[in-house]
Amino acid sequence: MEDEERLRLRGNPDWMSLLPQELQDVPLWNLAIPGSHDSMSFCLDVSSPVLRSEPCFLRAMDRLVPCWTRPCVSRWATTQQSVLSDQCELGVRYLDLRIAKKPAGGTTLFFAHGIYTLLTVKEALEELAAWLDAHPKEIVIISCSHFELLTDEDHSHLADYIITLFGKKLCPSQDIPTLRSCWSRGQQVVVSYDNQQVVLQHPELWTDIPYWYADSPDPKKVIAYLEDQKHRRRPAGFYVSGLNLTEDAPYVLLHPLQGMRKMTMRALSLLLRWASEQRPGREAGEVNVLCCDFVDVSQFCSLVIGLNYKALAAPLPPVRRTPRASPADGVGCCHNNQTGATSKD
Repeated sequence: MEDEERLRLRGNPDWMSLLPQELQDVPLWNLAIPGSHDSMSFCLDVSSPVLRSEPCFLRAMDRLVPCWTRPCVSRWATTQQSVLSDQCELGVRYLDLRIAKKPAGGTTLFFAHGIYTLLTVKEALEELAAWLDAHPKEIVIISCSHFELLTDEDHSHLADYIITLFGKKLCPSQDIPTLRSCWSRGQQVVVSYDNQQVVLQHPELWTDIPYWYADSPDPKKVIAYLEDQKHRRRPAGFYVSGLNLTEDAPYVLLHPLQGMRKMTMRALSLLLRWASEQRPGREAGEVNVLCCDFVDVSQFCSLVIGLNYKALAAPLPPVRRTPRASPADGVGCCHNNQTGATSKD
């Protein structure tokens, strides 16, 4: 029965190519796009150290009792359980990739959320590139952020690798990507890179994409926060509404053995009900990317994809040139630890 359920949920590998013609000339930031929060957290390595960016108390505990600390961190930091290609099969088209280098040094880059991943950046991106080859009319947004311990040289090598790997599949930041324009040029990848210096040097890369999250373990507070945010000025271009919950220290102390999956499952029906009431578009109050934890345990992707058909009942917005965002615009909400910041804990 469990296998049948997973097969039923895996059903949107080519949803972009199946959208009606009326939606094929709409900028991608006016479509509803499913995304996965902390996309690589399915392969956290419990033998790796806690990140230096984590609180001092947690790092001290990791030095004293790593056999307890790291499994605990893994339980709360794991927000997905499927590899990238399976997430894409489900319909995910926004990937939240947090990149890090281990303190031991070396040139190999990993992903991280609390602790490091088993898979490297190259392994994951090569898997994604192979999936895109098999689905030439699907477009994926990759958000690269956090960059734990990366040097300027690391950034340079990573940007060069991304540009070489995806090549002509990259949609330059000067373009207004629509399905039809991307198909005509063979473009399949939008890469957001949260380092302004690197973005200025590489026109193939996009500036960081705003990510709204409530920094709360309470789904009602998450919904209230997103409702408040989406009725403010809509960001120009892509932006993300995060349906993900965020644990805090008191919550973890009260539920030490629970983990993120159980917390998410308790809140999922309420979060998905809110998502089902949204519609995509360019106006305040309308959504673009919706991100969720554990995208393979519900009909989240199908639900978000279905929101696009609501747009057929209203006049389609004209395609306009959107200026490239800069730090001075205030659009991206610079990374910090305040509620609503783009650190996407």
